Amino acid sequence: MTDAIEIQPVASPIQATVRPPGSKSITNRALVCAALAQGRSVLRGALDSEDTQVMIASLRRLGVAVTTDDGGRTLIVDGCNGDITAGEAELFVANSGTTMRFLTALATLGQGTFRLDGVHRMRERPIGDLANALNALGSDVTCLGPGNCPPVLVRARGLAGGDAGIRGDISSQFLSGLLMAAPYARSPVRVLVDGALVSVPYVSMTIRVMDAFGGRCQVEGQYAAIGVSHADRYRGRTYDIEPDASAASYFFAAAAVTGGRVTVDGLSRDALQGDVAFCDCLAQMGAKVWYGPNCITVEGRPLRGIDVDMNGISDTVQTLAVVALFAEGPTRVRNVGHIRHKETDRIAATACELRKLGAAVDESEDGLVIQPPPGGPRGAAIHTYNDHRMAMSFAIAGLRTPNVVIHDPSCTAKTYPDFFGDLQRLARP
Repeated sequence: MTDAIEIQPVASPIQATVRPPGSKSITNRALVCAALAQGRSVLRGALDSEDTQVMIASLRRLGVAVTTDDGGRTLIVDGCNGDITAGEAELFVANSGTTMRFLTALATLGQGTFRLDGVHRMRERPIGDLANALNALGSDVTCLGPGNCPPVLVRARGLAGGDAGIRGDISSQFLSGLLMAAPYARSPVRVLVDGALVSVPYVSMTIRVMDAFGGRCQVEGQYAAIGVSHADRYRGRTYDIEPDASAASYFFAAAAVTGGRVTVDGLSRDALQGDVAFCDCLAQMGAKVWYGPNCITVEGRPLRGIDVDMNGISDTVQTLAVVALFAEGPTRVRNVGHIRHKETDRIAATACELRKLGAAVDESEDGLVIQPPPGGPRGAAIHTYNDHRMAMSFAIAGLRTPNVVIHDPSCTAKTYPDFFGDLQRLARP
Protein backbone atom coordinates (compact mmCIF):
# COMPACT_ATOMS: atom_id res chain seq x y z
CA MET A 1 0.00 0.00 0.00
CA THR A 2 1.19 3.56 -0.75
CA ASP A 3 2.22 6.12 1.88
CA ALA A 4 -1.06 7.98 1.34
CA ILE A 5 -4.42 7.36 -0.29
CA GLU A 6 -6.95 9.91 -1.53
CA ILE A 7 -10.56 8.96 -0.86
CA GLN A 8 -12.85 9.51 -3.83
CA PRO A 9 -16.27 11.03 -3.04
CA VAL A 10 -19.21 8.86 -4.05
CA ALA A 11 -21.42 9.96 -6.92
CA SER A 12 -24.59 8.71 -5.22
CA PRO A 13 -25.69 7.39 -1.82
CA ILE A 14 -24.10 4.05 -0.94
CA GLN A 15 -26.36 1.00 -1.25
CA ALA A 16 -24.60 -2.16 -0.11
CA THR A 17 -24.44 -5.26 2.05
CA VAL A 18 -21.14 -6.05 3.74
CA ARG A 19 -19.69 -8.50 6.26
CA PRO A 20 -16.59 -7.15 8.04
CA PRO A 21 -13.84 -9.55 9.15
CA GLY A 22 -14.06 -11.29 12.50
CA SER A 23 -13.91 -9.36 15.75
CA LYS A 24 -10.39 -8.67 16.97
CA SER A 25 -11.63 -8.45 20.55
CA ILE A 26 -13.39 -11.80 20.42
CA THR A 27 -10.62 -13.52 18.43
CA ASN A 28 -7.92 -12.65 20.97
CA ARG A 29 -10.13 -13.57 23.93
CA ALA A 30 -11.06 -16.88 22.32
CA LEU A 31 -7.38 -17.56 21.59
CA VAL A 32 -6.47 -17.11 25.26
CA CYS A 33 -9.29 -19.35 26.50
CA ALA A 34 -8.55 -21.99 23.84
CA ALA A 35 -4.82 -21.89 24.63
CA LEU A 36 -5.48 -22.62 28.31
CA ALA A 37 -8.23 -25.18 27.66
CA GLN A 38 -8.09 -28.93 27.87
CA GLY A 39 -8.31 -30.35 24.36
CA ARG A 40 -8.58 -28.90 20.87
CA SER A 41 -10.55 -25.81 19.85
CA VAL A 42 -11.53 -24.70 16.37
CA LEU A 43 -12.14 -20.95 16.10
CA ARG A 44 -14.17 -20.10 12.98
CA GLY A 45 -14.53 -16.65 11.46
CA ALA A 46 -11.37 -15.39 13.19
CA LEU A 47 -9.68 -12.11 12.27
CA ASP A 48 -6.38 -12.33 10.42
CA SER A 49 -4.55 -9.09 11.26
CA GLU A 50 -1.43 -7.83 13.00
CA ASP A 51 -3.10 -7.91 16.44
CA THR A 52 -4.16 -11.54 16.11
CA GLN A 53 -0.93 -12.58 14.40
CA VAL A 54 1.22 -11.31 17.29
CA MET A 55 -1.11 -13.08 19.74
CA ILE A 56 -0.73 -16.36 17.84
CA ALA A 57 3.05 -15.97 17.51
CA SER A 58 3.37 -15.29 21.24
CA LEU A 59 1.20 -18.26 22.22
CA ARG A 60 3.41 -20.48 20.06
CA ARG A 61 6.51 -19.18 21.86
CA LEU A 62 4.82 -20.18 25.11
CA GLY A 63 4.43 -23.72 23.78
CA VAL A 64 0.82 -23.66 22.56
CA ALA A 65 0.21 -25.27 19.15
CA VAL A 66 -1.85 -22.98 16.90
CA THR A 67 -2.41 -23.75 13.22
CA THR A 68 -4.34 -21.74 10.64
CA ASP A 69 -6.65 -22.60 7.78
CA ASP A 70 -8.92 -20.78 5.33
CA GLY A 71 -6.58 -17.81 4.96
CA GLY A 72 -6.30 -17.32 8.72
CA ARG A 73 -10.06 -17.28 9.27
CA THR A 74 -10.01 -20.68 10.98
CA LEU A 75 -7.66 -21.31 13.90
CA ILE A 76 -6.98 -24.73 15.40
CA VAL A 77 -5.66 -24.49 18.96
CA ASP A 78 -4.38 -27.46 20.97
CA GLY A 79 -4.88 -26.24 24.50
CA CYS A 80 -2.20 -26.70 27.16
CA ASN A 81 -4.70 -27.42 30.00
CA GLY A 82 -3.14 -24.56 31.96
CA ASP A 83 0.36 -26.05 31.72
CA ILE A 84 2.59 -23.53 29.93
CA THR A 85 5.49 -25.63 28.72
CA ALA A 86 7.99 -22.90 27.82
CA GLY A 87 10.45 -22.07 30.57
CA GLU A 88 11.35 -18.74 29.01
CA ALA A 89 10.23 -16.63 26.08
CA GLU A 90 10.60 -13.20 24.50
CA LEU A 91 7.15 -12.02 23.38
CA PHE A 92 6.89 -9.13 20.91
CA VAL A 93 3.34 -7.76 20.74
CA ALA A 94 3.84 -4.81 18.34
CA ASN A 95 1.11 -2.29 19.24
CA SER A 96 -1.50 -4.81 20.39
CA GLY A 97 -2.87 -3.76 23.75
CA THR A 98 -4.98 -6.88 24.12
CA THR A 99 -1.98 -9.13 23.52
CA MET A 100 0.21 -7.24 26.00
CA ARG A 101 -2.40 -7.19 28.77
CA PHE A 102 -3.85 -10.68 28.24
CA LEU A 103 -0.49 -12.44 27.93
CA THR A 104 1.05 -10.64 30.89
CA ALA A 105 -1.66 -12.27 32.98
CA LEU A 106 -1.46 -15.63 31.18
CA ALA A 107 2.34 -15.80 31.54
CA THR A 108 2.07 -15.71 35.35
CA LEU A 109 0.53 -19.21 35.19
CA GLY A 110 3.81 -20.71 33.95
CA GLN A 111 7.11 -21.58 35.59
CA GLY A 112 9.92 -19.49 34.15
CA THR A 113 10.89 -16.05 32.90
CA PHE A 114 8.97 -14.21 30.21
CA ARG A 115 9.59 -10.75 28.77
CA LEU A 116 6.90 -8.86 26.85
CA ASP A 117 7.69 -5.82 24.69
CA GLY A 118 6.26 -3.87 21.77
CA VAL A 119 6.67 -0.84 19.55
CA HIS A 120 7.55 2.62 20.85
CA ARG A 121 3.91 3.55 21.51
CA MET A 122 3.40 0.36 23.55
CA ARG A 123 6.27 1.49 25.76
CA GLU A 124 4.22 4.64 26.51
CA ARG A 125 1.10 2.76 27.65
CA PRO A 126 1.18 2.16 31.44
CA ILE A 127 0.51 -1.35 32.67
CA GLY A 128 1.42 -0.91 36.34
CA ASP A 129 -2.12 -1.42 37.62
CA LEU A 130 -2.27 -4.87 36.03
CA ALA A 131 1.18 -5.76 37.36
CA ASN A 132 0.18 -4.70 40.89
CA ALA A 133 -3.02 -6.74 40.76
CA LEU A 134 -1.19 -9.83 39.53
CA ASN A 135 1.44 -9.42 42.23
CA ALA A 136 -1.32 -9.24 44.84
CA LEU A 137 -2.41 -12.67 43.59
CA GLY A 138 1.05 -14.11 44.15
CA SER A 139 2.90 -13.41 40.92
CA ASP A 140 6.15 -11.54 40.25
CA VAL A 141 5.60 -8.96 37.50
CA THR A 142 7.91 -5.98 36.94
CA CYS A 143 7.39 -3.03 34.58
CA LEU A 144 10.81 -2.23 33.15
CA GLY A 145 9.88 1.01 31.37
CA PRO A 146 9.56 4.46 32.93
CA GLY A 147 6.12 5.32 34.29
CA ASN A 148 5.22 1.64 34.84
CA CYS A 149 5.22 0.98 31.11
CA PRO A 150 6.50 -2.01 29.12
CA PRO A 151 8.75 -3.89 28.66
CA VAL A 152 7.25 -6.26 31.24
CA LEU A 153 9.20 -9.00 32.99
CA VAL A 154 7.23 -11.93 34.40
CA ARG A 155 9.06 -14.31 36.74
CA ALA A 156 6.36 -16.93 36.70
CA ARG A 157 5.65 -19.36 39.52
CA GLY A 158 1.97 -19.92 39.04
CA LEU A 159 -0.86 -17.77 40.36
CA ALA A 160 -1.78 -18.32 44.01
CA GLY A 161 -5.18 -16.61 43.90
CA GLY A 162 -6.98 -14.54 46.52
CA ASP A 163 -8.19 -10.94 46.37
CA ALA A 164 -6.76 -8.14 44.20
CA GLY A 165 -7.81 -4.58 43.49
CA ILE A 166 -7.65 -2.83 40.15
CA ARG A 167 -8.60 0.68 39.02
CA GLY A 168 -11.63 0.76 36.79
CA ASP A 169 -10.89 4.01 34.94
CA ILE A 170 -7.78 3.09 32.91
CA SER A 171 -8.36 0.03 30.71
CA SER A 172 -10.93 -2.75 30.86
CA GLN A 173 -8.27 -4.96 29.25
CA PHE A 174 -6.45 -5.14 32.60
CA LEU A 175 -9.52 -6.68 34.20
CA SER A 176 -10.20 -8.94 31.22
CA GLY A 177 -6.64 -10.30 31.31
CA LEU A 178 -6.94 -11.06 35.03
CA LEU A 179 -10.29 -12.77 34.62
CA MET A 180 -9.20 -15.04 31.78
CA ALA A 181 -6.14 -16.28 33.68
CA ALA A 182 -7.96 -16.64 37.01
CA PRO A 183 -9.50 -20.13 36.53
CA TYR A 184 -5.95 -21.53 36.63
CA ALA A 185 -4.99 -20.00 39.98
CA ARG A 186 -4.47 -22.40 42.89
CA SER A 187 -7.40 -20.87 44.80
CA PRO A 188 -10.42 -18.72 43.85
CA VAL A 189 -9.79 -15.18 42.62
CA ARG A 190 -11.84 -12.12 43.54
CA VAL A 191 -11.08 -8.84 41.77
CA LEU A 192 -12.23 -5.62 43.44
CA VAL A 193 -12.79 -2.75 41.00
CA ASP A 194 -11.79 0.65 42.36
CA GLY A 195 -14.16 3.29 40.97
CA ALA A 196 -16.38 3.20 37.91
CA LEU A 197 -15.37 0.64 35.29
CA VAL A 198 -14.71 1.91 31.77
CA SER A 199 -15.81 -0.02 28.69
CA VAL A 200 -18.15 -2.33 30.62
CA PRO A 201 -19.35 -4.08 27.43
CA TYR A 202 -15.82 -5.38 26.83
CA VAL A 203 -15.70 -6.98 30.29
CA SER A 204 -19.13 -8.46 29.67
CA MET A 205 -17.76 -9.85 26.39
CA THR A 206 -14.83 -11.41 28.24
CA ILE A 207 -17.13 -13.12 30.73
CA ARG A 208 -19.35 -14.47 27.94
CA VAL A 209 -16.36 -15.86 26.02
CA MET A 210 -15.02 -17.45 29.22
CA ASP A 211 -18.46 -18.97 29.84
CA ALA A 212 -18.53 -20.44 26.33
CA PHE A 213 -15.30 -22.32 27.12
CA GLY A 214 -16.46 -23.41 30.59
CA GLY A 215 -15.07 -20.66 32.85
CA ARG A 216 -17.34 -19.21 35.53
CA CYS A 217 -17.47 -15.65 36.87
CA GLN A 218 -19.71 -14.12 39.53
CA VAL A 219 -20.33 -10.39 39.10
CA GLU A 220 -21.09 -8.45 42.29
CA GLY A 221 -23.09 -5.22 42.06
CA GLN A 222 -22.38 -3.01 39.07
CA TYR A 223 -18.98 -4.60 38.47
CA ALA A 224 -17.79 -3.60 41.91
CA ALA A 225 -16.18 -7.03 42.22
CA ILE A 226 -15.92 -10.20 40.17
CA GLY A 227 -15.22 -13.65 41.54
CA VAL A 228 -13.72 -16.43 39.42
CA SER A 229 -13.96 -20.13 40.25
CA HIS A 230 -10.77 -22.18 40.06
CA ALA A 231 -12.84 -25.36 39.80
CA ASP A 232 -14.38 -24.53 36.41
CA ARG A 233 -11.67 -24.54 33.79
CA TYR A 234 -11.78 -24.21 30.02
CA ARG A 235 -12.59 -27.07 27.67
CA GLY A 236 -11.78 -27.14 23.96
CA ARG A 237 -14.69 -26.54 21.59
CA THR A 238 -15.70 -25.23 18.20
CA TYR A 239 -16.40 -21.50 18.49
CA ASP A 240 -17.82 -19.07 15.93
CA ILE A 241 -16.54 -15.47 16.00
CA GLU A 242 -18.80 -12.55 15.11
CA PRO A 243 -17.84 -9.90 12.53
CA ASP A 244 -16.08 -6.94 14.12
CA ALA A 245 -18.66 -4.42 15.33
CA SER A 246 -16.06 -1.65 15.62
CA ALA A 247 -15.15 -2.19 11.96
CA ALA A 248 -18.84 -2.26 11.07
CA SER A 249 -19.17 1.26 12.50
CA TYR A 250 -17.33 2.68 9.48
CA PHE A 251 -19.83 1.18 7.08
CA PHE A 252 -22.79 2.29 9.17
CA ALA A 253 -21.22 5.77 9.17
CA ALA A 254 -20.82 5.60 5.40
CA ALA A 255 -24.58 5.08 5.06
CA ALA A 256 -25.29 7.93 7.48
CA VAL A 257 -23.09 10.56 5.82
CA THR A 258 -23.95 9.70 2.20
CA GLY A 259 -27.68 9.28 2.77
CA GLY A 260 -27.38 5.68 1.65
CA ARG A 261 -28.38 2.30 3.04
CA VAL A 262 -25.89 -0.29 4.31
CA THR A 263 -26.64 -3.71 5.79
CA VAL A 264 -24.00 -5.48 7.87
CA ASP A 265 -24.47 -9.25 7.98
CA GLY A 266 -23.56 -11.34 11.00
CA LEU A 267 -24.42 -8.83 13.73
CA SER A 268 -27.58 -8.23 15.76
CA ARG A 269 -28.68 -6.16 18.73
CA ASP A 270 -27.79 -9.18 20.92
CA ALA A 271 -24.18 -9.39 19.66
CA LEU A 272 -21.37 -10.08 22.13
CA GLN A 273 -19.83 -6.74 21.15
CA GLY A 274 -21.17 -3.63 22.79
CA ASP A 275 -20.10 -1.51 19.84
CA VAL A 276 -23.32 -2.39 18.02
CA ALA A 277 -24.75 0.38 20.24
CA PHE A 278 -23.01 2.80 17.87
CA CYS A 279 -26.14 2.40 15.76
CA ASP A 280 -28.18 3.86 18.62
CA CYS A 281 -26.03 6.99 18.38
CA LEU A 282 -26.73 7.22 14.66
CA ALA A 283 -30.44 6.81 15.35
CA GLN A 284 -30.30 9.70 17.85
CA MET A 285 -28.64 11.77 15.11
CA GLY A 286 -31.53 11.05 12.75
CA ALA A 287 -30.50 7.93 10.81
CA LYS A 288 -32.92 5.03 10.48
CA VAL A 289 -31.80 1.71 11.97
CA TRP A 290 -33.30 -1.76 11.57
CA TYR A 291 -32.19 -4.75 13.66
CA GLY A 292 -32.66 -8.21 12.19
CA PRO A 293 -31.88 -11.61 13.74
CA ASN A 294 -28.54 -11.72 11.93
CA CYS A 295 -28.06 -8.28 10.37
CA ILE A 296 -28.26 -4.57 11.08
CA THR A 297 -29.23 -1.96 8.48
CA VAL A 298 -28.59 1.79 8.66
CA GLU A 299 -30.17 4.30 6.29
CA GLY A 300 -28.94 7.87 6.16
CA ARG A 301 -31.32 10.74 6.86
CA PRO A 302 -30.66 14.41 7.71
CA LEU A 303 -28.37 14.39 10.74
CA ARG A 304 -28.39 16.50 13.90
CA GLY A 305 -25.78 16.85 16.63
CA ILE A 306 -26.19 14.96 19.90
CA ASP A 307 -24.81 14.87 23.44
CA VAL A 308 -23.67 11.32 24.20
CA ASP A 309 -21.76 9.32 26.82
CA MET A 310 -19.59 6.91 24.79
CA ASN A 311 -17.72 5.28 27.67
CA GLY A 312 -19.03 1.83 26.80
CA ILE A 313 -18.37 2.11 23.05
CA SER A 314 -15.22 4.18 23.04
CA ASP A 315 -13.64 2.45 20.03
CA THR A 316 -16.28 4.20 17.90
CA VAL A 317 -15.63 7.73 19.19
CA GLN A 318 -13.58 8.69 16.13
CA THR A 319 -16.26 7.32 13.81
CA LEU A 320 -18.98 9.38 15.47
CA ALA A 321 -16.74 12.45 15.46
CA VAL A 322 -16.47 12.22 11.66
CA VAL A 323 -20.23 11.73 11.28
CA ALA A 324 -20.67 14.88 13.40
CA LEU A 325 -18.99 16.90 10.63
CA PHE A 326 -22.13 16.36 8.52
CA ALA A 327 -24.73 17.02 11.23
CA GLU A 328 -26.66 20.18 12.02
CA GLY A 329 -25.51 21.64 15.31
CA PRO A 330 -22.79 20.60 17.73
CA THR A 331 -22.04 17.08 18.95
CA ARG A 332 -20.65 16.46 22.43
CA VAL A 333 -18.86 13.20 23.28
CA ARG A 334 -18.40 12.57 27.02
CA ASN A 335 -16.78 10.20 29.53
CA VAL A 336 -14.04 8.79 27.28
CA GLY A 337 -10.91 10.09 28.98
CA HIS A 338 -9.41 6.59 28.93
CA ILE A 339 -8.98 6.73 25.13
CA ARG A 340 -6.07 9.10 25.66
CA HIS A 341 -4.10 5.92 26.53
CA LYS A 342 -4.86 3.97 23.34
CA GLU A 343 -2.72 3.62 20.20
CA THR A 344 -2.49 7.41 20.37
CA ASP A 345 -4.15 10.08 22.50
CA ARG A 346 -7.38 9.67 20.60
CA ILE A 347 -9.05 12.77 22.00
CA ALA A 348 -6.19 15.09 21.05
CA ALA A 349 -5.55 13.41 17.68
CA THR A 350 -9.22 13.45 16.69
CA ALA A 351 -9.58 17.11 17.63
CA CYS A 352 -6.49 18.04 15.62
CA GLU A 353 -7.62 16.27 12.45
CA LEU A 354 -11.22 17.50 12.70
CA ARG A 355 -9.91 21.07 12.78
CA LYS A 356 -8.01 20.42 9.54
CA LEU A 357 -11.37 19.57 7.97
CA GLY A 358 -12.80 22.89 9.16
CA ALA A 359 -14.58 21.94 12.39
CA ALA A 360 -14.39 23.99 15.56
CA VAL A 361 -13.47 21.58 18.36
CA ASP A 362 -13.36 22.15 22.12
CA GLU A 363 -11.28 19.46 23.78
CA SER A 364 -11.75 18.50 27.44
CA GLU A 365 -9.97 15.93 29.56
CA ASP A 366 -12.68 13.34 28.95
CA GLY A 367 -14.16 14.24 25.58
CA LEU A 368 -14.84 16.82 22.88
CA VAL A 369 -17.46 19.18 21.50
CA ILE A 370 -17.56 19.30 17.71
CA GLN A 371 -19.09 22.20 15.81
CA PRO A 372 -19.40 21.21 12.14
CA PRO A 373 -17.97 23.65 9.61
CA PRO A 374 -20.45 25.96 7.84
CA GLY A 375 -20.96 24.69 4.34
CA GLY A 376 -19.47 21.30 5.14
CA PRO A 377 -15.95 19.95 5.63
CA ARG A 378 -13.03 20.90 3.41
CA GLY A 379 -10.38 18.57 2.06
CA ALA A 380 -7.24 17.94 4.09
CA ALA A 381 -4.33 15.57 4.53
CA ILE A 382 -5.08 13.46 7.59
CA HIS A 383 -2.30 12.33 9.89
CA THR A 384 -3.14 8.92 11.38
CA TYR A 385 -0.64 8.62 14.28
CA ASN A 386 -0.08 4.92 13.50
CA ASP A 387 -3.65 4.41 14.77
CA HIS A 388 -5.83 2.17 12.63
CA ARG A 389 -9.04 3.82 13.86
CA MET A 390 -7.87 7.28 12.85
CA ALA A 391 -7.29 6.04 9.29
CA MET A 392 -10.58 4.18 8.94
CA SER A 393 -12.84 6.75 10.57
CA PHE A 394 -11.47 9.80 8.73
CA ALA A 395 -11.68 7.94 5.43
CA ILE A 396 -15.47 8.20 5.79
CA ALA A 397 -15.25 11.99 5.51
CA GLY A 398 -13.77 11.56 2.03
CA LEU A 399 -16.92 9.83 0.79
CA ARG A 400 -18.60 13.25 0.84
CA THR A 401 -15.66 15.66 0.73
CA PRO A 402 -13.12 15.97 -2.12
CA ASN A 403 -9.38 16.00 -1.46
CA VAL A 404 -9.37 14.00 1.78
CA VAL A 405 -6.01 12.20 1.88
CA ILE A 406 -5.25 9.52 4.47
CA HIS A 407 -1.57 9.20 5.35
CA ASP A 408 -0.06 5.84 6.35
CA PRO A 409 -3.13 3.81 5.32
CA SER A 410 -1.24 0.57 6.00
CA CYS A 411 -1.72 1.15 9.75
CA THR A 412 -5.13 -0.51 9.28
CA ALA A 413 -3.26 -3.84 9.12
CA LYS A 414 -3.54 -3.84 12.91
CA THR A 415 -7.18 -4.95 12.76
CA TYR A 416 -8.46 -4.67 9.17
CA PRO A 417 -5.83 -5.14 6.45
CA ASP A 418 -8.37 -5.02 3.59
CA PHE A 419 -10.29 -1.98 4.79
CA PHE A 420 -9.56 0.39 1.93
CA GLY A 421 -10.27 -2.25 -0.69
CA ASP A 422 -13.57 -3.09 1.00
CA LEU A 423 -14.46 0.61 1.29
CA GLN A 424 -13.77 1.11 -2.41
CA ARG A 425 -15.96 -1.88 -3.32
CA LEU A 426 -18.70 -0.59 -1.04
CA ALA A 427 -18.60 2.85 -2.57
CA ARG A 428 -18.49 1.55 -6.15
CA PRO A 429 -20.40 -1.74 -6.25
